[in-house]
Amino acid sequence: MSNYSVHDTAIIDDGAQIGGGCRIWHWVHICGGAKLGSNISLGQNVFVGNKVVIGDNCKVQNNVSIYDNIILEEGVFCGPSMVFTNVYNPRSLIERKDEYRNTLVKRGATLGANSTIICGVTIGEFAFVGAGAVVNADVKPYALMVGVAAKQIGWMSEYGEQLDLPLSGDGEIVCTHSGDRYVLSGGILSKH
Repeated sequence: MSNYSVHDTAIIDDGAQIGGGCRIWHWVHICGGAKLGSNISLGQNVFVGNKVVIGDNCKVQNNVSIYDNIILEEGVFCGPSMVFTNVYNPRSLIERKDEYRNTLVKRGATLGANSTIICGVTIGEFAFVGAGAVVNADVKPYALMVGVAAKQIGWMSEYGEQLDLPLSGDGEIVCTHSGDRYVLSGGILSKH
């Protein structure tokens, strides 16, 4: 008896590690080498590759494929139909499985619906990638990213509220909802 819930249509290959409290919905496929923490929700039609690690409390919405060499730390949100890649310059006629690039999405980050994350980048803690954005470079912690190619237009709190701070320089602000204090120093935002 498993300590997670799984829909009858889901496929879980032998060897997959799945933590307690996970919810695995319709037509999900989890490959045998995948490592999933606890309390993860995988929406309809999600694919999880062999060389994937998903941290505790992540939410992966419908129609997301998490390919090899992708790590999601704790509390990452993947919006509906967002896209990961793992080969930078794919060609159907050229085998490039030995060229997979690692992608790391750090704790608490949000990847909006239909956003695309080009392989080889790191998305910082609690960063917020807007719907439809295309990320092709590393993203700072707490950065708010939008557009194609994604550009930083602001900062987000851990609560998910936009913070009224400049993009660079110094400053500080308190999140009105949580009361958390954030300090911007040299263009890097941190919570204090």
